[in-house]
Amino acid sequence: MSVAQAIVYRQLTASAKSRLQLARKLAERNIPEDVAEAVLDRFQEVRLIDDAEFADMWVRSRSQSRKLAKGALRRELAEKGIDQDTATAALEQLSDADEEAAARSLVERKIRPGTDLADRAERDKAVRRLASMLARKGYQPSQAFRIVNEVLEARGAPDPD
Repeated sequence: MSVAQAIVYRQLTASAKSRLQLARKLAERNIPEDVAEAVLDRFQEVRLIDDAEFADMWVRSRSQSRKLAKGALRRELAEKGIDQDTATAALEQLSDADEEAAARSLVERKIRPGTDLADRAERDKAVRRLASMLARKGYQPSQAFRIVNEVLEARGAPDPD
């Protein structure tokens, strides 16, 4: 029991973790499942493990540092063992306007200086590159293309249509 507790304390000291992440760590260290469950239950009782709090913190951190969209954040939370209702509640702190502003700032930052946006082929290439970058961050394709085109138009690049 004390070995399992020490492992959990060490993991939580490094950074906040979900219950599933801690359970996986204990399993890696060959802690019997019944012992792991008892230790995790106790840590949860004293609120050292709180998946809802973890999810809130994860969403705040990753949306600010990595500018991830709700879709990508939802996937990451699921990988960490956060149930859908808890993830939805955590994602409510991100408004659609926040998500869109993050995407716009990413596009602004990633536009390569010296790209001739008046040249249709170069503009199309830039649009594809920037929209792909947003898609990798979890933005829907239609939203990604719309935001990229709006940012480029605001910069004075002619609309291709």
